[in-house]
Amino acid sequence: MTISPKFLSGSQIRQTFLDFYAQRGHKILPSASLVPEDPTVLLTIAGMLQFKPIFLGQRTPESPRATTSQKCIRTNDIENVGRTARHHTFFEMLGNFSFGDYFKKQAIAWAWELSTEVFGLPASNLVVSVFREDDEAFAIWRDEIGIPGDRIQRMGEDDNFWQSGPTGPCGPCSEIYYDFHPERGDNIDLEDDSRFIEFYNLVFMQYNKDAEGNLTPLQNQNIDTGLGLERMAQILQKVPNNYETDLIFPIIQSAAEIAGIDYHNSDEKVKISLKVIGDHIRAVVHMIADEIRASNVGRGYILRRLIRRVVRHGRLIGIQGEFTVRVAESAIALSEAAYPNVRRREAQIKAELAREEAQFLKTLERGEKLLEEIVDRTKQQANKQISGQDAFTLYDTYGFPLELTQEIAEEQGITVDLDGFEAAMEEQQTRAKNARQTIDLTVQGSLDKLAETIQGTEFVGYAELSSLAEVEVILVDGKSVEEAAAGTEVQVVLNQTPFYAESGGQIGDKGYLKSGDNGDGLLVRVDDVKKESDFFVHFGFVERGTLRVGDSITAKIDNSGRRRIQANHTATHLLQSALRKIVDDSISQAGSLVSSERLRFDFNSPRAVTAEELQKIEDLINSWIAEAHAAEVAEMPIALAREKGATAMFGEKYGDVVRVIDFPGVSMELCGGTHVSNTAEIGLFKIVSEAGVAAGTRRIEAVSGQAVLDYLNVRDKVVRDLGDRFKAKPEELPNRITNLQNELKDTQKHLAAVKSELAIAKSDQLLSAAEELGEFKIIVAQLGDVDTEALKTAAERLQQKLGNAAVVLASIPEPDKVSLVAAFSPEVNKKGLQAGKFIGGIAQICGGKGGGRPNLAQAGGRDASKLQEALESARNLLVEGLG
Repeated sequence: MTISPKFLSGSQIRQTFLDFYAQRGHKILPSASLVPEDPTVLLTIAGMLQFKPIFLGQRTPESPRATTSQKCIRTNDIENVGRTARHHTFFEMLGNFSFGDYFKKQAIAWAWELSTEVFGLPASNLVVSVFREDDEAFAIWRDEIGIPGDRIQRMGEDDNFWQSGPTGPCGPCSEIYYDFHPERGDNIDLEDDSRFIEFYNLVFMQYNKDAEGNLTPLQNQNIDTGLGLERMAQILQKVPNNYETDLIFPIIQSAAEIAGIDYHNSDEKVKISLKVIGDHIRAVVHMIADEIRASNVGRGYILRRLIRRVVRHGRLIGIQGEFTVRVAESAIALSEAAYPNVRRREAQIKAELAREEAQFLKTLERGEKLLEEIVDRTKQQANKQISGQDAFTLYDTYGFPLELTQEIAEEQGITVDLDGFEAAMEEQQTRAKNARQTIDLTVQGSLDKLAETIQGTEFVGYAELSSLAEVEVILVDGKSVEEAAAGTEVQVVLNQTPFYAESGGQIGDKGYLKSGDNGDGLLVRVDDVKKESDFFVHFGFVERGTLRVGDSITAKIDNSGRRRIQANHTATHLLQSALRKIVDDSISQAGSLVSSERLRFDFNSPRAVTAEELQKIEDLINSWIAEAHAAEVAEMPIALAREKGATAMFGEKYGDVVRVIDFPGVSMELCGGTHVSNTAEIGLFKIVSEAGVAAGTRRIEAVSGQAVLDYLNVRDKVVRDLGDRFKAKPEELPNRITNLQNELKDTQKHLAAVKSELAIAKSDQLLSAAEELGEFKIIVAQLGDVDTEALKTAAERLQQKLGNAAVVLASIPEPDKVSLVAAFSPEVNKKGLQAGKFIGGIAQICGGKGGGRPNLAQAGGRDASKLQEALESARNLLVEGLG
């Protein structure tokens, strides 16, 4: 059925696209998570990413044709968000895919049919582009579709050769553009985004790119397409930009209402801020829904940055309090029909936003105080200009927008050094670029190249600790070799393995690969195992002999290490269950580490776990261990597992069929790791520590089994040693230590009193040396190694005795530590001298800072060698201000 080119909602466009391709034999598949399986990218950036193993021949597709609506995140041009008509961090990509089924001719024909007959776009408004060397695509468009040659543009690699990342599937592409102004004639410039918008990209996926940039033909010719949902909505809804479509504009209106403004009557700066809020809120809602949490690294840092940009732009449009949770409700309501998990995860989304926003608002408040100090200092300078470095510190450390710094500076009659700011920004970007940790793609690239000739690794380690295997791949320094001699570090891929590969927080197994039983055959020590795509990569060292591709070897894991790992992994399951029972049933896992020595479990919690709760958790887990609960391991459809109440592991990807580890009545989780067959095998469980690791995230570290004995032996040795030192029994130690602490406190108080008396005695000697400046008296002096409190007492006493006076005292209480105190009378304040601001400026000379009230303030510094210079500066400023 042909749809006339009238208004279609975003939801209608999405469903129309999926239905069109479903009617043509495509299986509708759900959107993949924003956390990709592909290790070469941090976030899902394209619809094809979930199909990369299929394009590489590593996985067999469920259907030769598929169609999806994929949520994506890209932040490479984040500064353009809100400033152009169609830049976004979050967007939806509608796609149709062929896995070795149809190719260019059919993909082009369907794309044209969908665009013109279904969405009703006039052919006269459409222009296409092809890769400059793709004569075949050019001919199809011209001869079979009937597009005039002058409306088919040939373009280079940057525009019309697509790749998903540094390595992997790629190929030439053809794009369809909508022309908003065909009346301007045939002078076509597709870079003119005021006239043209690219809305449909057809990628002819036929190559694989390795880490060296080499292209090799894929086993099959594939189709990967992407139609931008937001862009098609702009076209069909006839609005000037993507932000004013029904996919985003309700979020913008929500923010505008909170700010008490009207979008359409606002100036361009305000509109940009509202667009940024609308775009970023969509992004963070879906990121948190996919279990990404704010942090200072990786995708967690991207999430934190986006939330902070929302808060900053909220401040720019006049929103003072917390508001992100209210705006997020609009985004959740808009998305829940297509992506139900945003509503299911509503509580977590709002909790994460509230925590991050509250934390950042405190940071902004500190920035505002710093800006006030900078403005006061700048007003005293000749050029009346805030330095670029100060402006950048406000921006980078405190998240203070440059625009807001400029606005406040302008109100105070001063300017900002924009060139200096840009220079500082460039320096920071260079440092970040140099320090950035990128994923080593060498092994991945080599495996991608070999993927079409070898099969994935079969894991047999659930049932077997040793197995026969064939060597399929040997990598040395990332390069595929046929053999490796003794003394060589290698990465080895086997056709099957008992070694568990690092996943779900559980470390990889250690062990050996060997051949021959006479003690002089091949021996490869395996130190770690990681999974790349469908291959288990054994990282090891050839101890003796020569390892060759095709060798039949015995792969044997370290049994003792495996048993300890299994005990710790099962203990993490019991720990999560106990936390939910005792602390809060909404607790969810935020990460874990399971090794042979210990376990670490991160979880979301708005508060610390009390000592009493920790003891209850430990007791409950040990009772489950003593009760000897047997494990029930089963594979089942994921829908059934969720229906039974199985808990998912954080950050893990699940297929249609999942592995469920069930200790009936105790714990049931989806998990691919290795576990004990009975809780009794754990032996004993002991919590070592509980602490916060990030806002809203706590961490418990614990040990189990043999490691508990090791832990207790160390503590027992410490207790016995303390008992010998204090001549006390273990149970008497707390009281003995408390008594010693009380004695120490009393001694410290007495010492402080003596120091204070000494400081007063020294300060009294300064009274006769007070310098007179008209009606004022000033004292600027150093009092040796007097501590800060005694120095403060002395300064106050001197000022009170002198009356109308300004007193500045300093000391060096410890090496590399400077203390400064200023005490000013009210009359001094009336002359424009404030103790807080005055002493803060002096402290900077000694590499420090400080402040306080107008009449009394203190500061500290780190460079004692500059103290005399600082005191001379203080005296000069007092003479200048009071003379």
